[in-house]
Amino acid sequence: MSVRPVKRVVKAKPTVEGAGVHLRRAFGFGNTSDFDPFLLLDDFRNDRPEDYLAGFPWHPHRGIETITYVLAGTVEHGDSLGNKGAIATGDVQWMTAGSGIIHQEMPKGDQDGRMHGFQLWANLPASLKMTAPRYQEVKAPDIPVVKDDDGTRVRVVCGSFGGTTGPVDEVAINPIYLDVEVPAGKRKTLPVETTRHAFASGPLAVPTEAAGWADTKPPAQADNRSLVLFDRGDEVTVQAGDEGIRFLLVSGKPLAEPVAWYGPIVMNTQEQLRQAFEELERGTFLKAQPPR
Repeated sequence: MSVRPVKRVVKAKPTVEGAGVHLRRAFGFGNTSDFDPFLLLDDFRNDRPEDYLAGFPWHPHRGIETITYVLAGTVEHGDSLGNKGAIATGDVQWMTAGSGIIHQEMPKGDQDGRMHGFQLWANLPASLKMTAPRYQEVKAPDIPVVKDDDGTRVRVVCGSFGGTTGPVDEVAINPIYLDVEVPAGKRKTLPVETTRHAFASGPLAVPTEAAGWADTKPPAQADNRSLVLFDRGDEVTVQAGDEGIRFLLVSGKPLAEPVAWYGPIVMNTQEQLRQAFEELERGTFLKAQPPR
């Protein structure tokens, strides 16, 4: 067994997206080859409603999947296929944009004004860029938790860990998405296949033993927003401090395909990218139609 060394630590950078949402971007819109098949990770932990209520009004996506994981607050969403709903604390929405979708995401926050969560973009392979759009929305109680004798808890969103498989399935890039909690002072080793790129993001809040995942309180201060990119190896080792640690651990097998990317649309060639934006202008972007 070989422990993955830390390749680099990235501090999430402040940015503004949508209609004026203040968030922090761990990676994205640059050279993302080290994160392949992932394209972007946004940390939208925010305690000021005026910094997020403008939300993300109607906008298109093609060629990617977006994974939204809410830690506190509520995000209401709707799309061009007629889908609508809301995801709240502990919920996950995995949207496959595929051939094209137009949607909106409007964060509402909780009773204390907190809106905390992450959005990850995953690339689609060339063979599935134009697949039919779909949603997988999973509520907090339906996400299994693997508990170890040392007190470690792993919430399995997607992929498999410890013999448990997460509820998000049939994802093109076969990623593993884990929410990991390691108790105070414990050292934990987690397996990660050598062929995968892997990163950890956090720290997040650590729930008390009696708390349910949906009751977890976000940290009072979320300024330590760092991302750890791991180098090659087949396991990751974590040493928890005096207060324990909770973090996201994400891994995926690289697609190693060319990327042509502008804004919310990610294709393989510049010609495909131009075609997508021309279709937006002509009104022929959407290939899937809402049910009648």
